[in-house]
Amino acid sequence: MNTYFSFLKSSSCLCLGESISISGTRYVVVERLGEGGFSVIDLVENTSSRKRYALKRITLYSLDDQNFALKEVRIGEQIDHPNVIKIVDYMLLGKADIITNKSSQLLIVLPYYKNGTVHDQIVMRAKHKTFMSESEVLQMFMGICEGVKALHEAKPEPLAHRDLKTANICLTETMDPVILDLGSCTEARVQINGQTEAQRLQDEASEKCSMVYRAPELFSVQSYCTIDERTDIWSLGCVLYAICFFKNPFDNAYEKGDSVALAVLSGKVNIPEDSPYSQDMHELILFMLRLNPMERPYIYSVMERTQECINKIENRV
Repeated sequence: MNTYFSFLKSSSCLCLGESISISGTRYVVVERLGEGGFSVIDLVENTSSRKRYALKRITLYSLDDQNFALKEVRIGEQIDHPNVIKIVDYMLLGKADIITNKSSQLLIVLPYYKNGTVHDQIVMRAKHKTFMSESEVLQMFMGICEGVKALHEAKPEPLAHRDLKTANICLTETMDPVILDLGSCTEARVQINGQTEAQRLQDEASEKCSMVYRAPELFSVQSYCTIDERTDIWSLGCVLYAICFFKNPFDNAYEKGDSVALAVLSGKVNIPEDSPYSQDMHELILFMLRLNPMERPYIYSVMERTQECINKIENRV
């Protein structure tokens, strides 16, 4: 489904005080955080512990939709890492059936992050062009990489997130990053054999992968190729660029109405002339934004280079 905060729009608290029981734990709705086409997110409070959570309620109209939504739960339970969202609890009500026009509802209890997302922070900093220090950027980025590494090392099969972006990364009270929206995750390594499979993957990417963060090989999938987890590395390069410079490197093309696909496939990434960051930071970004996926690094090399940048700063201090 959509990201954890994709429905954060102002709306009236129509269900204030409503009580919901999930797996024997009772929650009371405090306020409506947001809503979208088929989902709502409420801020709820555990009546026993008084701890607050985000309750995501997804209405599902087909078995395919239901299975896709449950995948988010399964992956959330499978990956146990502080930089990846935890599924606190869930409950499926009813059974979706498109033929008999029956719907189901999936309730997912998630941690509540009052600091919002990395995107929210970027928007606030952009108003006054307040740059983060290089050390702060690298420490935050390393936490994001740790979460990605947990996905890429998943058992029994490695996973790729396929929709990494600043709006899909929340921040804890200590400003540690947490990767969200595990519903977009898929098997990391896919062998494409023929035009039909290539078109299927390309269509899937256009539906589930945000355009300005999408890896070039997903815009034009070759008929015979292997797609692997390095799609996420491209997205990480875009995320780091946005944290540094308030915008994704391909936002301008999108805002002008130009072809984002052509902008991405050109391989041209411009570092702002007024960048306050070191050449090491610039090279780290470009290291991930290599057009040819076979030349793009795996997450281990990205983390190694990030740590080298952190060490250089610490040694200077």
